[in-house]
Amino acid sequence: MPDQESSSEKKAAKQDKLIQLIVFRLGDEEYGIRIEQVKEVTVTPEIARMPKTPPFVKGIANLRGDIIAIIDLEERFKLRPASDQLPATSYTLAIEAKDYTIGIVVREVPQPLSIPLSIIEKAPEFIQDINIQDKYIEGIAKVDGRIIIVLDMPKLLSPTEIMQLQSK
Repeated sequence: MPDQESSSEKKAAKQDKLIQLIVFRLGDEEYGIRIEQVKEVTVTPEIARMPKTPPFVKGIANLRGDIIAIIDLEERFKLRPASDQLPATSYTLAIEAKDYTIGIVVREVPQPLSIPLSIIEKAPEFIQDINIQDKYIEGIAKVDGRIIIVLDMPKLLSPTEIMQLQSK
């Protein structure tokens, strides 16, 4: 049967499993999130500011009947000056974790990208945030001259920050 793969081809395919990322820009860098962590991508809805939240929490928004916290990772990661505002039209990635759903606001339309899992290199310890127990940078992928920092979204927020968001 000519359409069957040889066992060595199957092994190579299994070893180099493809993963899908949603890639977006923060500052001048490209970041990626595994597609299974992204519930949806939409134009950013109207955001209502909330008192006593960290500066990177832009507020809350109604996303298809769900009220979710909207987070600005450029501000969280200190990738742009505070005076630089988001454009009139931005996009929100709804990220679903076990205990919460949050919106990540980005400037440009996020793009899907399939890459082999094997090209994601472990991130060096010194680039991880020393204030966070769990390491939220899954790794770094080099793709066609691009460097994409792959985030592990469920580990991004500290337990204290999650509690602040849930109590709103």
